[in-house]
Amino acid sequence: MGIARYVTLGRSGLRVSPICLGAMTFGEDNGWGSSVDESERIMDRFVERGGNFIDTANVYTRSHSEKIIGDHLGRDPSKRDRMVIATKFSCNLYSGDPNGGGSGRKSIIAACEQSLRRLRTDYIDLYWLHNWDVHTPIEETMSALDTLVRAGKVRYIGVSDTPAWKVAQANLIAHFRGWAPFIGLQIEYSLLERSVEADFLPMAEEFGLGITPWSPLRGGALSGKYRRDNADQVKPDRGALTERALNEHTYAVIDELDAIAQALDTSIATVALAWVQSRPGVTSTIIGARRIEQLDENLRSLDLSLPEAALERLDQLTRPTLGFPHRMLPLLPGMHNGGTSINGVYAQSTVMPPGAKPY
Repeated sequence: MGIARYVTLGRSGLRVSPICLGAMTFGEDNGWGSSVDESERIMDRFVERGGNFIDTANVYTRSHSEKIIGDHLGRDPSKRDRMVIATKFSCNLYSGDPNGGGSGRKSIIAACEQSLRRLRTDYIDLYWLHNWDVHTPIEETMSALDTLVRAGKVRYIGVSDTPAWKVAQANLIAHFRGWAPFIGLQIEYSLLERSVEADFLPMAEEFGLGITPWSPLRGGALSGKYRRDNADQVKPDRGALTERALNEHTYAVIDELDAIAQALDTSIATVALAWVQSRPGVTSTIIGARRIEQLDENLRSLDLSLPEAALERLDQLTRPTLGFPHRMLPLLPGMHNGGTSINGVYAQSTVMPPGAKPY
């Protein structure tokens, strides 16, 4: 099927590829990442394969990521117009300036103008709130974003790294005031991070938000590079960020991924990515690639359909323990259904015995 199998993002008409090219690795300004030349080659290969969705942020590699994208795609307006370019605001690039970051109107509009200049474009296809600013009322944030949409500088808006209840509040406010709503939800999601299944996934379904998971390989921990037998020999490029994820549970997951990969004649990373892409509500998975070879390997996950038995084994191994009230939900049909079947769900009453009458 390949990457040229486009899907609409959330409850919108924006068509995106099922793999999104994450550009956090574009530039070597943080001591790791891809050179400018390699970043351009990765973008070209991604487009050549049918990809049209690139995700960056004003803060990635100290804003160099945006400039690399703008210098490469902005030279050719027709090439830029065929792409869906997403970037983010919230992070402060200006030491000593309290309004240089956050989600206030002054900060948002300034950050947008700066990103437009670096990206060498007149508009941003998808503008993400990068992370929640507790000091700014969400009404102010949504109003400022709607201003940018109405001005034509932003086409759609999305939200990342923000509590589910705050996202729900924001979209309800936008709905009742006629403002542009969030259409996308960017969250960390992988076999090693499934706590989002408690609230984020059902919220996204309810509000029509397309899910774009980041770190589907948990910072490279599930890339296949790290095994039990080389635990003391291979040092992660991202240091503590990845090292924190390398524990006994992770190695058990890697062992299972390895067994599945060998049975299917593929790689550990391909299986891990295919699992994320199979999850309900996932629209476009964000992948990072420092080399073209990594990109090609990651794209192979689109053509891998995992057998039910493999999915079940991975689910049993990584199923999250959900807290209150989720642990109570399976009990509720017995309290609600009165011993009948509702929408195909039958449960014997746990409140009243058959034939008993209330006082």
